[in-house]
Amino acid sequence: MLLSETQSPKTKSPEELRAAVRTTYAGIVASTEAKGCGCGCSTTETVSFVGDSYEDVAGYEPAADLKLGCGVPTHLADIRPGDTVLDLGSGAGIDAFIARSIVGDEGTVIGVDMTPEMVARARANAEKLGYRNVRFLLGEIEALPVKEASVDVVISNCVLNLVPDKAEAFAEMFRVIRPGGHFCVSDIVVRGTLPASVRQSAEAYAGCVAGAQEMDIYLDLLRAQGFVDVTVLEERPIAVPDDLLRSAPRADVDAFHAGGGSIVSITVTGKRTI
Repeated sequence: MLLSETQSPKTKSPEELRAAVRTTYAGIVASTEAKGCGCGCSTTETVSFVGDSYEDVAGYEPAADLKLGCGVPTHLADIRPGDTVLDLGSGAGIDAFIARSIVGDEGTVIGVDMTPEMVARARANAEKLGYRNVRFLLGEIEALPVKEASVDVVISNCVLNLVPDKAEAFAEMFRVIRPGGHFCVSDIVVRGTLPASVRQSAEAYAGCVAGAQEMDIYLDLLRAQGFVDVTVLEERPIAVPDDLLRSAPRADVDAFHAGGGSIVSITVTGKRTI
């Protein structure tokens, strides 16, 4: 998920943030190819947020890969043939199509995205591929257009960090997962204290930092909604070069590094047991 430099969310209301995200996603669809890097950079300099390469993953569809992720959650999601999988912030459908290759013809994959242009792109991709058990719905993660206790696995890739109300998003995840089901999501979080000036500078160059929470708070929010066995399966530091933090005071950048602070891509899982 990405924002442009002029759409930094630090002064935006939840609705303004959603509008900014929709505008950015619509712009990606309108372009002939994805711009920037990974979760989105508004600079020509390289900051890699993309996780492991998709290209050797079964079900990979180049037309659906807009290079917007920070991981490959499907490979750790314990998806099984016949499962019903829900992809939050499904974009052009890349993770949904990979999930479809696992669930097979007997399973179902549902993608939810709040950008009409992105949903239209995903539906067109599914139509070209001839997939009848993959559908894409327009909706917000905090109010999913999905029935209670109707999915086995929830996945998401670098989307939840930009949801304004993460507690509500996690509550919705819990609501739609069947007892015995689970989630596996890749996202961006922060370790340690991120000074405001450093956060604002990083956000201006890499949109995925926007909305990123401290990791322990993020995990506690998941547990507070009722999930158990919440576990970080993968963790990868995001190297944001100091010269991309040039608008932050040098003392703040030094304090962030000295305190062991870092911006991190994680893949985390948890279960619903009741």
